[in-house]
Amino acid sequence: MNKVKKRQKKTRYRGTHTHGRGFKKKARGKGHRGGVGMAGTGKRADQKKTIILNLKDDYFGTSRRLAGRKIRNVEVVDVGRIMDRIDVLIRKGIAKESKEGYELNLEGKKVLCTGELNVKLNIKAASASKSAEEKIRNAGGDIEFVLGKKEKPSPKSRDSKNKKE
Repeated sequence: MNKVKKRQKKTRYRGTHTHGRGFKKKARGKGHRGGVGMAGTGKRADQKKTIILNLKDDYFGTSRRLAGRKIRNVEVVDVGRIMDRIDVLIRKGIAKESKEGYELNLEGKKVLCTGELNVKLNIKAASASKSAEEKIRNAGGDIEFVLGKKEKPSPKSRDSKNKKE
């Protein structure tokens, strides 16, 4: 059986006024603690100089980082979803019915393969997956890649405000 080591009586500071702190006033507030954690380790590190001297390059300077990558938000359309909602797309003017099948203008969108396709589609889109391209071409359709252009609203000229007089 292991013996439990008993704490020494002298560590309880019985009978001492200052509990090993010296001058009583200096032990009162948090002002003499010197901060928490790595506080006081700045450019003029007085309190914790020894810690910083051990860390050296890990503490000072900046580490090299890669520049942030821009994440593109691409709208995605499935082939099956096009087939399910073709009547809605015609009403919105995105799709047109032709003799052979349908013509769709999906500029700025990416076409994906999920779903079944049994009608000829001629699609204009920003991009498409390889399997979606195959599926469209196997159904007799075609896909054309067009970069979608965002139209900026034209700024109102100051002259038009003056002409309203």
